[in-house]
Amino acid sequence: MDHPHFPLPGRVSRLLLASQVEPVLPIVARAATDLGLNAELVAGLVDVVDDSSPLDARRFDRLLARLALDLSTAETDAVRVAADPGDDDGIAFAAGLMAAPTLSVELARRGVTAEVGLLAEAELYPVYQPVVDLADGRTTGYEALLRGRVDGREVGGGDLFFLAAAAGWGDRLDRFAREAAIAGAAPWLGPADLFVNSSPEAVYRPEVCLAGTEQAVRDAGLAPAQLVFEVVEAHAARDRGHLLAVLEHHRAQGWRVALDDVGVGWSSLALVSALRPDVVKLDKALVNRLDSAAARAVVGGLVELAHSLGAVVVAEGVETQARADQARQLGVDLGQGWLFGRPARPAAELLAG
Repeated sequence: MDHPHFPLPGRVSRLLLASQVEPVLPIVARAATDLGLNAELVAGLVDVVDDSSPLDARRFDRLLARLALDLSTAETDAVRVAADPGDDDGIAFAAGLMAAPTLSVELARRGVTAEVGLLAEAELYPVYQPVVDLADGRTTGYEALLRGRVDGREVGGGDLFFLAAAAGWGDRLDRFAREAAIAGAAPWLGPADLFVNSSPEAVYRPEVCLAGTEQAVRDAGLAPAQLVFEVVEAHAARDRGHLLAVLEHHRAQGWRVALDDVGVGWSSLALVSALRPDVVKLDKALVNRLDSAAARAVVGGLVELAHSLGAVVVAEGVETQARADQARQLGVDLGQGWLFGRPARPAAELLAG
């Protein structure tokens, strides 16, 4: 499928910065003046232009680099910045400023705080890791994970999503990853389940934001029940009401829901009880501590709760047969990890079959 569009900003001759945090804008104005730029501070705005002749576009790059050092993350999040905003001082001008990115996003997009350019250059593709039945070793599903390749080097999904989030493009990459995972699995998946990672924070209104995903499922010819959308526990805990609305939409499509990275403590038990997922995926850090009696007790409790709700339990990060045996003895249903296969592009035999 087409690469998601990540519009990288170009050179500018004027920056307009706005904030309701009063101490921030004088810092911006002083930094601009120190660099030979003309900065006018009025009514919650700093208007920065280069009056020199000829213009030195690098001054704005240096200004942004300095602001990345002089301001805290909270302060850059509290400033909106419009590049070359034009001269209209009416409603359109105000609306444009309201829709402008925050300074933290502008810094990331310009590569001051993150190498966002690789998002625009990378070949993006899904890889798939098997999920197996611990009782008989059958492969019952695959988890799709995003990868990128730049100059022959593979970039992990975690790095890609970090950069996209910093630049305000997390929702675009999340959508691409969902739809690419589904389209990429269609030729070979057969009756197996497909686990797809998705952040509820990238879904603002489910019926709109997930329309492309619904179409991808239809185009792939997959049964809705084959789709298992994974929600990370940390995301789940942030906005319960919004999360429940997203999950309700998933279930209305016939898709299943997995709670991912479930770990230790009351919050995990409470989330499992509240969300009633179809699949509970145990955090690999917890699975790797199964030599500990405390970890075994936690896993046993989670397995008992999940099974009482009709959910299946997956142990992630299984790298040895001994660990797989420990998980199976505690009642864990499925396993995922290097013991069973690393994330990879579909093999030729799968594509042919």
